[in-house]
Amino acid sequence: MNYFKSISLAIFCLLCVSFTAFHHGWADYDQKKVLDFKTTIEESVYENPHALAKVKYKKQLWTVYLAPTSRMTDRGLTADMIKKGTEVRLVAYPHKTKKTEMRAERIFVDSVKYELR
Repeated sequence: MNYFKSISLAIFCLLCVSFTAFHHGWADYDQKKVLDFKTTIEESVYENPHALAKVKYKKQLWTVYLAPTSRMTDRGLTADMIKKGTEVRLVAYPHKTKKTEMRAERIFVDSVKYELR
């Protein structure tokens, strides 16, 4: 029985570690380079694990990682509020290695601030 528990624990630990690479942690984003700009949502996806938006920044299309949908909903930010064509202001950090990816710290919709972290 102890052998079964040990094997089960080892498998559980391996599974937990294997999914770590899929998490979008803050360490991958350069928090010393704050991007603060107004733009229009070109495309959005409001689903877990994180809502996403595509926006133009400096004439390029960027992917913006927002927050989990549950956090956004709890803070009053719905899918309809970030649909295509919505004008927003973003405060975000660029990815350290992916040139057209950023993670938003906050988003302003109709001049109302929504914290995403």
